[in-house]
Amino acid sequence: MSTFLWGTATAAYQIEGAVTEDGRGPSIWDTFTHEPGRIRDGHTGDVACDHYHRTAEDIALMSGLGVNAYRFSLSWPRVLPAGTGPINPRGLAFYDRLVDDLLAAGITPVPTLFHWDLPQPLQDRGGWLNRDTSAAFADYAGAVAARLADRVETWITLNEPFVHMAFGYALGLHAPGQTLLLDALPAAHHQLLGHGLATLALRAAGARKVLISNNLTPVWPASADPADLAAADAYDTLHNRLFNDPILTGAYPDLSAFGKDAPGDDLDVISTPIDGLGVNYYNPTRIAAPTEPGFPFSDAGVQGYPVTAFGWPVVPDGLRELLTGLKDRYGERLPPLYITENGCSQPDTVGPDGTVHDPERIAFLDGHLKAVQRARDEGVDVRGYFVWSLLDNFEWAEGYNQRFGLVHVDFATLRRTPKSSYHWFKAHLGQT
Repeated sequence: MSTFLWGTATAAYQIEGAVTEDGRGPSIWDTFTHEPGRIRDGHTGDVACDHYHRTAEDIALMSGLGVNAYRFSLSWPRVLPAGTGPINPRGLAFYDRLVDDLLAAGITPVPTLFHWDLPQPLQDRGGWLNRDTSAAFADYAGAVAARLADRVETWITLNEPFVHMAFGYALGLHAPGQTLLLDALPAAHHQLLGHGLATLALRAAGARKVLISNNLTPVWPASADPADLAAADAYDTLHNRLFNDPILTGAYPDLSAFGKDAPGDDLDVISTPIDGLGVNYYNPTRIAAPTEPGFPFSDAGVQGYPVTAFGWPVVPDGLRELLTGLKDRYGERLPPLYITENGCSQPDTVGPDGTVHDPERIAFLDGHLKAVQRARDEGVDVRGYFVWSLLDNFEWAEGYNQRFGLVHVDFATLRRTPKSSYHWFKAHLGQT
C-alpha cells in the first residue's frame, strides 16, 4: 500500500469559497455563476464548503479516512489575481500552509494547477482561444512550483481539458459560456500547449513527477452499421484521442471527420514526456450516426444499467475496458496510470439517527475498485485511485443539487457528516 496512492479529490472553486478574500481575483466561474439562468437554482461558489476557513477540519476527515494522498487544485486567480504579473502572497501562502498541514498528517499532496477556474482578466483577452494563455499558464506553474516543489513530488497540469473545451467553449454549459461548436477546437490546442510548457516549467523548478488528468470514456457504437461505427470513431477521436495522442505519440489524430486540419506545430513541446496519465472515469458513451448537423455523431445513450442521480450509467467494467484499451492503444508509450477521479452522485440525506446511508455509492466504489484490480491483473500499471469527492460540493452547472462526497455537507450550516461510504472506503483501503 505504501507505493499506491489512495486518496480523495476536490477542486478549488467547488469547495474553497472565500472568493473575495485575501486578494483573490475573479475567475470565469465567479462571472458565470452570477449571470442569471446559468446555474441551477441560481447557486454560486461564493461560499461553497468554506474549505478556505476549514482546512484543519477537512484534513482531519482525510486522516480519519486513512488515505495517504489528497488531490486538490490551486485557484489560479487566488495566486495570480490578474492571471499574470505579481504573485498574491496571501493566496500562495494558503497553499503553502495546506501542503505543510497535509504532510504533517502523513498525506501526500497532489495539486492540480488548473481545474477550470481561469482568471477573468485572461478570459477578457480570449481565454484558451488565445495562445498567450498557454504561456501565462506556464509562468503560473513555474511560480507555484518555485514555492512548493521542495515538498510536492507529484503535479497535475490540467483537469479534463476535453470537458473544459466542450462544455465551456463549444456548448456553453460551463464557464465561460461560449457556444462555438467546432470552432472551439483552438481551445484544445492551447490547453495542450499550456500543458507542455507548464511541464517544462515545473521540471525547471524542481518538480519530480508531472501528470495530466483527462476525462476518458470507452466509446460503444450503437450498432454494427458502418455509419454508427464511423460516428463512434469520430467521437473517440474528439473525446479521448485529441487529448492523449499529441502528448503520448507526438501527433494529432485525424480530424477530417470534423472538417478540420490537425495542428502541425508545437508538438515537440506538447509531447514532452510525462510521468503518469491521470484517468477520470465515470461511464461509457454509446454513439450513433448524427441526427442533426453540427457534429459527426449523436449520443445514443447507454441502456440496461443502473444510473446515478445525475442519470449516468453505472458500468464498473467500463473502467477495466478503458484501462486495458489504453494499454493496447499506446503500448510502451503509455506512462503509469492514476485514477484521479471516480465516483457517483446520489440523493444523500442525513437520517433521523444523524447518519447518512449511501449503499449505492458503496456498490459503485466496490465495483470500480474490483475493475481496477482486474485491469492490474491484465498487466495495466495503475498506481493510484482517488475518489471523487471528499466532500459534497458545488457541482458546476448543477449547483448544490448533486452530491458526490464521501462526506455529507449541510450547505446551510456547513456541517460535515461522514457517510456510510466513508467508513466502507476506510475499511477497504489497500485491498486493490
